[in-house]
Amino acid sequence: SARPPASTEPAPAGPRMPSRYFGTDGIRGRVGAAPMTPGFVRRLGRAAARALARNGRPPTVLIGGDTRESGPALAGALAAGLADAGARAEVCGILPTPAVAWLVGRDAAADAGAVVSASHNPYQDNGVKLLGADGGKLPAAAEAAIEAALAAEADGAAAAPAPLRDEAARLDAYVAGCRAAAPDLDLSGRHFLIDCAHGAAHAAAPRLFRELGARVTAVGAAPDGRNINAGCGATCPEYAQAETRACGAELGLSLDGDGDRLMMIDEDGAVADGDDLLFVLARAWRAAGTLAGGVAGTEMSNLGLERALGELGVPFARAAVGDRHVLAMLRARGWRLGGETSGHIICRGLAPAGDGLLTALQTLAALAALGQPLAAARAGLRKHPQVMINVPRAGGGAAGRAVDAAAAAARAQLDGRGRVLVRPSGTEPLLRIMVESEDAGEAGRLARAIAGAAGAGSL
Repeated sequence: SARPPASTEPAPAGPRMPSRYFGTDGIRGRVGAAPMTPGFVRRLGRAAARALARNGRPPTVLIGGDTRESGPALAGALAAGLADAGARAEVCGILPTPAVAWLVGRDAAADAGAVVSASHNPYQDNGVKLLGADGGKLPAAAEAAIEAALAAEADGAAAAPAPLRDEAARLDAYVAGCRAAAPDLDLSGRHFLIDCAHGAAHAAAPRLFRELGARVTAVGAAPDGRNINAGCGATCPEYAQAETRACGAELGLSLDGDGDRLMMIDEDGAVADGDDLLFVLARAWRAAGTLAGGVAGTEMSNLGLERALGELGVPFARAAVGDRHVLAMLRARGWRLGGETSGHIICRGLAPAGDGLLTALQTLAALAALGQPLAAARAGLRKHPQVMINVPRAGGGAAGRAVDAAAAAARAQLDGRGRVLVRPSGTEPLLRIMVESEDAGEAGRLARAIAGAAGAGSL
């Protein structure tokens, strides 16, 4: 069939006004510095309770979190702030972000969810992600309402920390939900390495795979409050690569600190990122007639994914970075599958946002349906070399003009043979520079030139 044209239109996520606090994934920052202080988080709880009230009725909010040492104090502050405004807060302990999303979407009494986590960031950071009644990220209008309510609130006093624990009944429900989403999957006799990043999935991930019959070697599964994401997890898949080889596992899985990202290590010891997983899922779902349209990626998705899907006759569209934008595009188009190179994969209809464990099970089910191991199943995806450089975020003025000029020069040199993307991170004070080219050397030179311009412009 003819190759369908790719779309680069932004996801119809609704108007998004400039935000003082909210980034692409909630509010995040260094603990102890504004805004990530117990006083501000208590204030945030009051504002969220007022903004999320339904017909004047304060909401019921389920609160989970990851394993950072700052988690109990911030969860306690958030619960206290919600209670200040008449809301009911249920602190559920250590749970992956997708577990909280799953629970909120299935609990008729829950109006919203909150996760105290900074995802893949180091332990010194923390954050608050707020979820709507369906378990998905709050829409822009709801975040704007919370911003407005914050302006009318003062920081609150510190509150008693919420207990740092695993909540057994909630964890049971989430693990059962993951299993139900892949009812025919049997992993008996198979050996998997699972890197839990010393994070929120350290209990759920090994348990889930063992219940499916697998032999599990779990690493990154001994959180101490400070080792979350430290040299491990989805942002450091080299650790899972080495551990998979060392233990002789068939495949490796690498999650991030809050369990919503997944990288996999294939039978050849190579890293399979989010683009690889999307390709495998799209192949299997298309063959089964369940793909329902095309695949939504982001501005960061590799050009090779777009071209490989085109060869299969599968439409591909790019949303802005952030799984909320991917989900908005999926909803607008009636599609089921989308995600990010970083490992956030959305299987619409099964989960309202990225879910590392669900993605792992769906990928394994897809491989069984294709009758291929992961290395062979993703072989049809030929990626363009892509160079990523993060630099401290430049301000406006000379810094911004220098970066813009360097990026424009890079695009002119590529002349359609690749892509250049320069954007501020929504989760860290960084400028993210991506250059993609058919030639790795060229991509590196151009990326370094833009990074150099950012440094020179900020002097």
